[in-house]
Amino acid sequence: MLRRVAAGCARALGTGGGARPASGLSPPGRSASSGSPDAPRNQPPSSEFLARPVGVCSMMRLPVRASPEGLDAAFVGVPLDIGTSNRPGARFGPRRIREESVLLRTANPSTGALPFQSLMVADLGDVNVNLYNLQDSCRLIREAYEKIVAAGCIPLTLGGDHTITYPILQAMAKKHGPVGLLHVDAHTDTADKALGEKVYHGTPFRRCVDEGLLDCERVVQVGIRGSATTLDPYRYSRSQGFRVVLAEDCWMKSLVPLMADVRRQMGGKPLYISFDIDGLDPAYAPGTGTPEIAGLTPSQGLEIIRGCQGLNVVGCDLVEVSPPYDPFGNTALLAANLLFEMLCALPKVTVV
Repeated sequence: MLRRVAAGCARALGTGGGARPASGLSPPGRSASSGSPDAPRNQPPSSEFLARPVGVCSMMRLPVRASPEGLDAAFVGVPLDIGTSNRPGARFGPRRIREESVLLRTANPSTGALPFQSLMVADLGDVNVNLYNLQDSCRLIREAYEKIVAAGCIPLTLGGDHTITYPILQAMAKKHGPVGLLHVDAHTDTADKALGEKVYHGTPFRRCVDEGLLDCERVVQVGIRGSATTLDPYRYSRSQGFRVVLAEDCWMKSLVPLMADVRRQMGGKPLYISFDIDGLDPAYAPGTGTPEIAGLTPSQGLEIIRGCQGLNVVGCDLVEVSPPYDPFGNTALLAANLLFEMLCALPKVTVV
């Protein structure tokens, strides 16, 4: 009986004799290839044929691969939280998001997107970070993402605290040059340092500006709010040319008009999406490290991501999910859905 179940899981996940563990990007593995436009692509198994609790815990129960070669897009976990300033636990975010992703299906009726008919997608497992050294972890993340983007694969990242976006954008800029940024967050993450340290989850976009990784005239920060140490906490962002959209300017309204403006601003140049789950109100997403009241709603989060459909999105991340503060899994479920929406917004995804 167990052999039959294992064989069924392997067939459903497309792993042949057995699924590869989500242990990192470095071990050699079989490459997936999208081949011709009519070649079969990886498909998440339907619960009609495979029970949801069955199988390897990968994102949407997709095949787990060790190499990005032949992939159009891939989910990647970065289980790092040693850059946090308040509540830890985001190191467990990628695993919990994958667990909740079993509820996701292959098509998006709201947008008409059919990502799995358009792209070869897999789960690349987790970057093998160094939980005892933040600088070394940044190096490991950067090197892993350089390999991913060099292979022509668009990464969709499961965080991890927001520190991880800094080395990811180093890899992005190496391939694409300075990129535009759509940043959803309660905080601008543009501090210079804390406790004498210049790299932590409050500084990634300051470091990106320092290194010329961002096209600052194409940076939009949405959902910003909360108390501060000064009356003008957004001065740095605005002085660099960023557009800062405060949460109170989004209350009780659709963000479709905002995203029409953002689309014009971004144009056809490379765009990176970084979505901190604390951009949403903690009533919807309590499982995070630095929650702020009066945030965005899930429907506004969907409007933001769906508003990127057709843009030149070169990478995405969803960060700061902290499962210890998410006892019912709702934050991770929300994160999994937002990552699916990001996948649906990628270039070359068929929309009907």
